[in-house]
Amino acid sequence: MNTHKKTTNKSMFKKNLILSILVVLIAIAPLIFAKEAKFEGSDDQAEEAITQVDKNYKPWFSPIWEPPSGEIESLLFALQAAIGAGIIGYYFGYAKGKKKTNESEK
Repeated sequence: MNTHKKTTNKSMFKKNLILSILVVLIAIAPLIFAKEAKFEGSDDQAEEAITQVDKNYKPWFSPIWEPPSGEIESLLFALQAAIGAGIIGYYFGYAKGKKKTNESEK
Protein backbone atom coordinates (compact mmCIF):
# COMPACT_ATOMS: atom_id res chain seq x y z
CA MET A 1 0.00 0.00 0.00
CA ASN A 2 2.83 2.39 0.87
CA THR A 3 4.56 1.70 -2.48
CA HIS A 4 1.36 2.62 -4.32
CA LYS A 5 1.23 5.93 -2.45
CA LYS A 6 4.82 6.76 -3.45
CA THR A 7 4.04 5.92 -7.08
CA THR A 8 0.97 8.14 -7.15
CA ASN A 9 2.90 10.97 -5.48
CA LYS A 10 5.64 10.69 -8.12
CA SER A 11 3.15 10.59 -10.97
CA MET A 12 1.24 13.52 -9.46
CA PHE A 13 4.48 15.50 -9.16
CA LYS A 14 5.34 14.64 -12.77
CA LYS A 15 1.91 15.78 -14.01
CA ASN A 16 2.14 19.01 -12.03
CA LEU A 17 5.62 19.70 -13.37
CA ILE A 18 4.50 19.12 -16.97
CA LEU A 19 1.45 21.34 -16.49
CA SER A 20 3.58 24.08 -14.90
CA ILE A 21 6.01 24.01 -17.82
CA LEU A 22 3.08 24.21 -20.27
CA VAL A 23 1.66 27.22 -18.43
CA VAL A 24 5.01 29.01 -18.61
CA LEU A 25 5.37 28.19 -22.32
CA ILE A 26 1.85 29.43 -23.08
CA ALA A 27 2.53 32.65 -21.19
CA ILE A 28 5.87 33.29 -22.92
CA ALA A 29 4.91 32.21 -26.47
CA PRO A 30 3.07 35.43 -27.44
CA LEU A 31 6.02 37.52 -26.27
CA ILE A 32 8.41 35.51 -28.44
CA PHE A 33 6.32 34.99 -31.58
CA ALA A 34 4.39 38.28 -31.65
CA LYS A 35 7.21 40.73 -31.03
CA GLU A 36 5.61 43.57 -33.00
CA ALA A 37 2.10 43.07 -31.60
CA LYS A 38 0.39 45.79 -29.63
CA PHE A 39 -0.73 44.28 -26.33
CA GLU A 40 -3.46 46.77 -25.53
CA GLY A 41 -6.70 46.19 -23.69
CA SER A 42 -10.04 45.52 -25.30
CA ASP A 43 -11.35 48.84 -23.94
CA ASP A 44 -8.74 50.74 -25.93
CA GLN A 45 -9.50 48.70 -29.06
CA ALA A 46 -13.24 49.30 -28.69
CA GLU A 47 -12.71 53.04 -28.22
CA GLU A 48 -10.52 53.16 -31.32
CA ALA A 49 -13.08 51.22 -33.40
CA ILE A 50 -15.95 53.47 -32.26
CA THR A 51 -14.09 56.68 -33.08
CA GLN A 52 -13.28 55.31 -36.55
CA VAL A 53 -16.98 54.70 -37.18
CA ASP A 54 -18.29 57.92 -35.62
CA LYS A 55 -15.91 60.82 -34.96
CA ASN A 56 -18.58 62.68 -32.94
CA TYR A 57 -19.28 59.82 -30.52
CA LYS A 58 -19.68 60.90 -26.90
CA PRO A 59 -19.58 58.29 -24.11
CA TRP A 60 -22.84 57.78 -22.21
CA PHE A 61 -21.13 58.13 -18.84
CA SER A 62 -17.70 58.60 -17.35
CA PRO A 63 -16.00 56.39 -14.76
CA ILE A 64 -16.40 57.29 -11.08
CA TRP A 65 -12.66 56.84 -10.53
CA GLU A 66 -9.93 56.62 -13.14
CA PRO A 67 -6.77 54.73 -12.07
CA PRO A 68 -3.71 57.01 -12.11
CA SER A 69 -1.82 54.80 -14.57
CA GLY A 70 -2.14 51.78 -16.82
CA GLU A 71 -0.04 49.75 -14.39
CA ILE A 72 -2.52 50.38 -11.56
CA GLU A 73 -5.38 49.44 -13.89
CA SER A 74 -3.58 46.19 -14.78
CA LEU A 75 -2.91 45.50 -11.11
CA LEU A 76 -6.59 45.94 -10.24
CA PHE A 77 -7.61 43.69 -13.14
CA ALA A 78 -5.15 40.99 -12.03
CA LEU A 79 -6.32 41.32 -8.42
CA GLN A 80 -9.93 40.88 -9.54
CA ALA A 81 -8.97 37.77 -11.53
CA ALA A 82 -7.02 36.33 -8.58
CA ILE A 83 -9.93 36.87 -6.19
CA GLY A 84 -12.30 35.20 -8.65
CA ALA A 85 -9.93 32.26 -9.12
CA GLY A 86 -9.59 31.95 -5.33
CA ILE A 87 -13.36 31.83 -4.89
CA ILE A 88 -13.74 29.21 -7.62
CA GLY A 89 -10.84 27.16 -6.19
CA TYR A 90 -12.32 27.37 -2.70
CA TYR A 91 -15.68 26.14 -4.00
CA PHE A 92 -14.14 23.15 -5.80
CA GLY A 93 -12.02 22.27 -2.75
CA TYR A 94 -15.03 22.58 -0.47
CA ALA A 95 -17.17 20.42 -2.77
CA LYS A 96 -14.44 17.76 -3.00
CA GLY A 97 -13.97 17.73 0.79
CA LYS A 98 -17.70 17.48 1.34
CA LYS A 99 -17.91 14.57 -1.12
CA LYS A 100 -15.01 12.78 0.62
CA THR A 101 -16.64 13.30 4.01
CA ASN A 102 -19.93 11.91 2.76
CA GLU A 103 -18.17 8.89 1.22
CA SER A 104 -16.24 8.14 4.41
CA GLU A 105 -19.43 8.29 6.51
CA LYS A 106 -21.06 5.57 4.38
